[in-house]
Amino acid sequence: MKDILAELENRREVARAGGGEKRVAAQHAKGKLTARERIELLLDEGSFEEFDMFVAHRCTDFGMDADRPAGDGVVTGWGTINGRQVYLFSQDFTVFGGSLSETHAQKICKIMDMAMRNGAPVIGLNDSGGARIQEGVASLGGYADVFQKNVLASGVVPQISVIMGPCAGGAVYSPAMTDFIFMVKDSSYMFVTGPDVVKTVTNEVVTAEELGGAATHTRKSSVADGAFANDVEALAEVRRLVDFLPLNNREKPPVRPFFDEPDRVELSLDTLIPDSPNQPYDMKELVEKIADEGDFFEIQAEFAKNIITGFIRLEGRTVGVVANQPMVLAGVLDIDSSRKAARFVRFCDCFEIPILTLVDVPGFLPGTGQELGGVIKHGAKLLFAYGEATVPKVTLITRKAYGGAYDVMASKHLRGDFNYAWPTAEIAVMGAKGAVEILYRSELGDRGKIEARTRDYEDRFANPFVAAERGFIDEVIQPHSTRRRVARAFASLRNKRLDNPWKKHDNIPL
Repeated sequence: MKDILAELENRREVARAGGGEKRVAAQHAKGKLTARERIELLLDEGSFEEFDMFVAHRCTDFGMDADRPAGDGVVTGWGTINGRQVYLFSQDFTVFGGSLSETHAQKICKIMDMAMRNGAPVIGLNDSGGARIQEGVASLGGYADVFQKNVLASGVVPQISVIMGPCAGGAVYSPAMTDFIFMVKDSSYMFVTGPDVVKTVTNEVVTAEELGGAATHTRKSSVADGAFANDVEALAEVRRLVDFLPLNNREKPPVRPFFDEPDRVELSLDTLIPDSPNQPYDMKELVEKIADEGDFFEIQAEFAKNIITGFIRLEGRTVGVVANQPMVLAGVLDIDSSRKAARFVRFCDCFEIPILTLVDVPGFLPGTGQELGGVIKHGAKLLFAYGEATVPKVTLITRKAYGGAYDVMASKHLRGDFNYAWPTAEIAVMGAKGAVEILYRSELGDRGKIEARTRDYEDRFANPFVAAERGFIDEVIQPHSTRRRVARAFASLRNKRLDNPWKKHDNIPL
């Protein structure tokens, strides 16, 4: 009996060693942690339960039968984050460069199946060179199996991907179908084809960082939702994000202890809006002053900065925030901001996370670049996302809400539950100057008349009261009472029930 127990422990030690001391040292030399070190940092201490530690590949070609390391380049299992269950896989770059084989894929698929059956999030720590060439089509089939699981899990359990090394080819498409992607600066890359292939095919010379680094994917492509300085920070932030999310689509988000008064008054908000309608202000100040303890987890902070998305808590409960940012392009809606916000709204709706929308939008960005880029269809994505969402929706208009953009931003017409406005709100088809130039075109030569007409238009329409008279605005509220009013609104909507007509699925304008 003792011999058997000793053999088990020996086998475990070999499996835990991964690719061996030299390869682990090489991993550390790059500033990267090993697969198991990452798991220890991500999960609560002592909570990890491993599956398939002894699984080995079945390939016999190219001398592979002589090298069959236990675990086959990926560590899988489950554990807890702040006491709540999660499933995860962590690819081990020290074993065949983390490349995906048939059995490697089967381990990941098993974990994803268990996550869906038991209703817990899936976290993937990706550090892989792609498909294992020695296995040929078997490894490609493994990727397709993982992709299919990603599709089935979408909207059932939250899926989070952390890119912690090079991810190329098929390795990038599984993360792309998950809900959130985070990268590590200077050590992680994502691209379908690497710099060498790009040079061969298109004759473009580009570095790996320029082609698929963290800066590229957080600022330009919007593939990634955030980037962090190192493995430790990335894993700490994933723990923080998981705390905001429900375990699955049948559960509400967690309720956390809070130490902030729900009826806290913020007198500084009474002067947040500048006197000049063309002067910007920072909408993040409002977000943080509404949130419990000012805690805000921003999503895609570096992309399409004219709109803000992220999570806050109100009375300890998670709320998704979408807010126009007047500091960037005056908060205008464009292709990028519409896509960014639409995806976030749909995630919140999948997992019963209420949505707070803070509106200061002068309209959609004009120009040939936007029209030729399909701003109509991309803007329709955000419109569609808000229109189909059945979660509690509270909207606050702080200043401008002009034209179609007023409709799009969770208006009463898109089944907004509570639609508030500050006294500084201006709800109209367009700004006073533009409207007067159309309405009184014949008087354009008379500057005095036009100025008088503009002032008259502002007096009549540059306020929230016309919309309030029609019931499109439920209440005009004092800025300093915003936290209390918004918190009470969401509290009253906790038992909201709203169903869309039966359908197999909708056809969002992709």
